[in-house]
Amino acid sequence: MARQYWKPSNMLYPLPAVLVSCVDEEGNANVMTAAWAGTVCSDPVMVSVSIRKERFSHDIIQRTGEFVINLTTEKMAFVTDYMGVKSGRDIDKFAFDEKKFDGKLKLTKSPSRFVKAPGIAESPVSLECKVSQILELGSHDMFIAEVLSTDIDEQYLDEKGRFDLAKAKLLAYNHGEYYGLGEYLGKFGFSVRKKQK
Repeated sequence: MARQYWKPSNMLYPLPAVLVSCVDEEGNANVMTAAWAGTVCSDPVMVSVSIRKERFSHDIIQRTGEFVINLTTEKMAFVTDYMGVKSGRDIDKFAFDEKKFDGKLKLTKSPSRFVKAPGIAESPVSLECKVSQILELGSHDMFIAEVLSTDIDEQYLDEKGRFDLAKAKLLAYNHGEYYGLGEYLGKFGFSVRKKQK
């Protein structure tokens, strides 16, 4: 099999397509789309999000030290994309004429328990985050944060109270394109589990 060797690139895909919400000192909320977000540590629970310095949300998060990562669903693909191409410098991202956009841009603020930044009610999962470290890396700064609360929409829980990925239909980002996650293939450890007779 032939392989090509390209220059270094960020082709670590797929990634979660998330909405990062924040609020400034005057109470003005903003939301932006991010795909460069991930898990950092499980104890304490920590995540990261990398944001370009010129993004409107960057300075708000840098000053306030908090934000909320909101997972997105396939139904939220339009609003997720829109929040990534429009700037909070120009528009209030929580105020839209729903008729103009057929309801596709509706985002509702959801109160957080431990941070001032709102979550997003349409999101199945919202992670309330407190910044613990900012790494200046070049084009992006990485905000490393402790998760103070995981807020779950109950409609996405199964009968045992667990988060149901299949029901949520989470959105993924893959090299400039959005995708659903696809079919279930197996549970962690299935490759070494003994087969039932």
